[in-house]
Amino acid sequence: MKVFKFGGASVKDAEGIKNVASIIQKYGEKNLVVVVSATGKTTNALEAVVNAYFKLSGAEAIAAFEIVKENHNKICKDLFENDAHEVFDKLENIYAEVAWQLEEERKETYNYVYDQVVSQGELISSVILSTYLNEVNVKNKWLDVRDVMKTDETYREAVVDQEKTQSLINSVVIPVIKDGIIVTQGFIGSTAQNCTTTLGREGSDYTAAIFANMLNAESQTIWKDVPGVMNGDPRVFDDAVFIDEISFNEAVEMTFYGATVIHPKTIKPLQNKNIPLLVKSFIHPEGKGTTVGGKDKDLPPVRIVKDNQALITLHTKDFSFVEDGVVAQIFSAFFKANLKLNMMQQGAISFEAVVDNIPEKIEKIKLSLQDKFDFVIDENLTILTIRHYTGFDYINKFKNNKTTILEQRRPSTYQGLLA
Repeated sequence: MKVFKFGGASVKDAEGIKNVASIIQKYGEKNLVVVVSATGKTTNALEAVVNAYFKLSGAEAIAAFEIVKENHNKICKDLFENDAHEVFDKLENIYAEVAWQLEEERKETYNYVYDQVVSQGELISSVILSTYLNEVNVKNKWLDVRDVMKTDETYREAVVDQEKTQSLINSVVIPVIKDGIIVTQGFIGSTAQNCTTTLGREGSDYTAAIFANMLNAESQTIWKDVPGVMNGDPRVFDDAVFIDEISFNEAVEMTFYGATVIHPKTIKPLQNKNIPLLVKSFIHPEGKGTTVGGKDKDLPPVRIVKDNQALITLHTKDFSFVEDGVVAQIFSAFFKANLKLNMMQQGAISFEAVVDNIPEKIEKIKLSLQDKFDFVIDENLTILTIRHYTGFDYINKFKNNKTTILEQRRPSTYQGLLA
């Protein structure tokens, strides 16, 4: 049994969906779970719908959603010759669910509405892919992942209930998957009350990993627009090179520091059962790809750039020392705001934290700590991380003459906060 995950770039248009179908025909015609993301930039477009709903009006949100509908209907018209094909009725049912939410009076929280609306992107793309596969005689069953992926009620950052999800996968998925194909969605789940949740941006890799773990898959493959794992984002570094094989440990380190080729939560479910992760190209599917779960063999320096960073500097108002109890209070504030510290440094009466610049979360931290600390916030910063660096000259080559604000070095890893 295998698990394939296809991201939005692979299903962005009709030609992409045809290509995905050919990959499934060639590499996985049975005992396969296919997890698919929303098409192209649909998640961003649906976020704009939610923003219009809260900041403008329901009517303007519906108008923004019409653009999403038109884009998907065009894909379907390019795939299916018959304008009366059943796929259009299937999509209308999903569109109606979004319209119902947007026509409601605004009484729910932003995060709740976000999950009810943005989640529909995956439902739409998976319906189109599943229907097209059946059209070209790749028989499959469409699964609403919300029927099996159960979570808590932390909207936009839901935590999967492993026990309930395993039980439902055993009863719902295993009887169907034998000698067959299931097409389902990444990124989404549902609460015990069947309210839709999402697992965090780019969470489809994690969804696929949960399926692989709970089905004891022989492998999970993530199909990307790059040959595999590279030692740097090729859109940033024109000399980025392909890495043939890396360990789970190295993959965890890379994702922790911000490498986007694999979602950070993906590794644990696979490592726990020693299930290899293959990162392959949907553009050149015949390529070998990278095996994650192998050995680290002469790894080149790995360069990771993380933009849109904010430096939060805290100073104690009464000049008391930043000792263990105070640090615990600071960490608690960041934890409650669900904001990860990407870098940090501690002084006698100060604490510096570098985080993703998410204003609403930073504001929560400020409200929690403002009685004890003065705040200074610097924005528009970048973290440069280099693993396995070969010396200071190598590091300086990639700073691009930017000013270094904070710097941390270990034998295996360099991090610099740059302005």
